[in-house]
Amino acid sequence: MEWPAMPTDIEIARAARLKPIQAIADRLAIPDEALSPHGRHIAKVELDWLEALPERPAAKLILVSAINPTPAGEGKTTTTVGLGDGLNRIGRKAMICLREPSLGPCFGVKGGAAGGGHAQIVPMEQINLHFTGDFHAITSAHNLLSALIDNHIYWGNGIGLDQRRVSWRRALDMNDRSLRSIVSSLGGAKNGFPREDGFDITVASEVMAVFCLASGLRDLEERLGRMVIGQRHDKSYVTAAELKAPGAMAVLLKDALAPNLVQTLEGNPAFVHGGPFANIAHGCNSVIATRSALKLADYVVTEAGFGADLGAEKFFDIKCRMAGLEPAAAVIVATVRALKMHGGKPRQELGSEDLAALREGLVNLERHVRNVQSFNVPVVVAINHFTSDTEAEHRLIQAFCEAQLGVKAVICRHWADGSAGTEALAREVVALAEAPRETRFSPLYADAVPLAEKIRTIATRIYGAADIALDARAADKLAELQGAGYGHLPICIAKTQYSFSADPALLGAPSGHIVPVRDVSLSAGAGFVVALCGDIMRMPGLPRSPAAERIHIDVEGRIEGLF
Repeated sequence: MEWPAMPTDIEIARAARLKPIQAIADRLAIPDEALSPHGRHIAKVELDWLEALPERPAAKLILVSAINPTPAGEGKTTTTVGLGDGLNRIGRKAMICLREPSLGPCFGVKGGAAGGGHAQIVPMEQINLHFTGDFHAITSAHNLLSALIDNHIYWGNGIGLDQRRVSWRRALDMNDRSLRSIVSSLGGAKNGFPREDGFDITVASEVMAVFCLASGLRDLEERLGRMVIGQRHDKSYVTAAELKAPGAMAVLLKDALAPNLVQTLEGNPAFVHGGPFANIAHGCNSVIATRSALKLADYVVTEAGFGADLGAEKFFDIKCRMAGLEPAAAVIVATVRALKMHGGKPRQELGSEDLAALREGLVNLERHVRNVQSFNVPVVVAINHFTSDTEAEHRLIQAFCEAQLGVKAVICRHWADGSAGTEALAREVVALAEAPRETRFSPLYADAVPLAEKIRTIATRIYGAADIALDARAADKLAELQGAGYGHLPICIAKTQYSFSADPALLGAPSGHIVPVRDVSLSAGAGFVVALCGDIMRMPGLPRSPAAERIHIDVEGRIEGLF
């Protein structure tokens, strides 16, 4: 069967009539003097004004997460935008908080990150490209520290940094596998001392994590100073503060630290600020944006990257723990197509009804729902509707969720219908968020639990693993960090987003597997320890046919191929 042609995301975005950004600010009672406009439809909101706002104790924080992503698509950002619009539609004063897109995926394989259909944030092209320059500021601050490290070594290395143990790499907001491992300072004595080096993508930079977890400008500078850049010969840690770097780095980040105000296609307000990946970083927008939104609106809808095993776990165990946030409810996004793929159905056959494959794939949704519930957060499932879905498939998911999980599954048609397609979801979210609760949100593990045991807890309780396998180097580093006083920090797992395991091909809800931990690294400024699992890379590569090959400017001067 052939489905009628639907307008594309970019066609829908271009047909929209955007409101002046001052009109969006007016809805939040933000005065003109607190705005720093970037054109007609984007503005930064001044930090001093935001910090002076009173708290709204009754404001509700809603997390949107998802099942493990597949090429069939889940639509987590689209659902986040749709839910924000839906809450406003039913009379709640709601705001959306999203991450900024990275250039790497935009020109690689993932595409833009501004939602889709009639549930988008706009102006889409600017948001997906240079936006307000925040990522460039973060990249520059990161590389300023890199330059100061090599400059310090060049001029005599007064703090005794061991060149073999420099852990601070360089950063670039683009997928470029050839820069993962390099040798720098070649060309003779005038260029410094050659050493092994490399690049991470900007969204994996600790500066990005610090930027997103800082509570303000002073906290930002203090966190930058605590970042560990290497070790001396006696293995004692060297920090950025010892290189006198934090002041200049904070100067580069000062303007970027103010959150970016934009709008949805329906003219509802959204902050888009910060952007760490969830498969290699902690996957949440900035604490400043989230806290500010909770002062400006009664409902704040935010997302955490990829599936709930990565994004939601890090949102709860890292962001909420550090910022003192307490989510009122969570939404798990799923699609019929993706669930059938988790049930073993080939991608090219996902358009046909298959209740057996769908039933097999529901185990993935089940584990994500139970995982989120284990944090004492109430859950609703959002079934992101595709035109190929059948009523029987929808009924199967809804019956399973109600009978087996004790949660509601709501059909959402926001891609096609905007906020009208998420009214039912919005009402269920309000019911969950405003209902009395017997238990309060709690992280997965206590601060006092040893680092290795924290990794094991995440692997066994969230991923369904039997155990972890620590590489000898990882085990040594964990013992070293524990002994150096960093044992209280939370864990940030870097692993594939496609599976509960470290094997991206293992779909569904695998159990009894072993999670290999090949290395760990300290992010002392951000305040967590990163555990690298499997083959995950902190600098992705481009695919065989990157999106960049299809992105161009047409004869009318419009950008094509970005979405």
